[in-house]
Amino acid sequence: MDKQRIFYWISTGIMCAIFLFSACMYFSKYEMVSSFYGMLGFPIWMIYPLAGLKILGVVAILTRFSPLLKEWAYAGFFFDSLAAFSAHQVAHDGGAGLAAVALLAVIASRYFESRLHKDSPKLI
Repeated sequence: MDKQRIFYWISTGIMCAIFLFSACMYFSKYEMVSSFYGMLGFPIWMIYPLAGLKILGVVAILTRFSPLLKEWAYAGFFFDSLAAFSAHQVAHDGGAGLAAVALLAVIASRYFESRLHKDSPKLI
């Protein structure tokens, strides 16, 4: 196995684990998440749909069923992790570190994905 493939799977594994953990937390700790969303002024109704979309995004990236869906999943994960980082920074709750790791994992996974798979648009 070459280094790029190893880096791809490490970054993709970290990214998927973080987003699955987040989705599970949205379902299992709804009260805590809804109070955090409310404190930051985010609409609470979007918690369950966002959790579902995170799970579907992981499926889209890992299965590579549709290149278009995969690109949308990467874009969604990028903006979600960027928003999460900003929200945790504002809240001063210590969650910004994990959001930063998620953001870096999304960028690394997408970068190495474009290097390994021919059907992906090239980033560089």
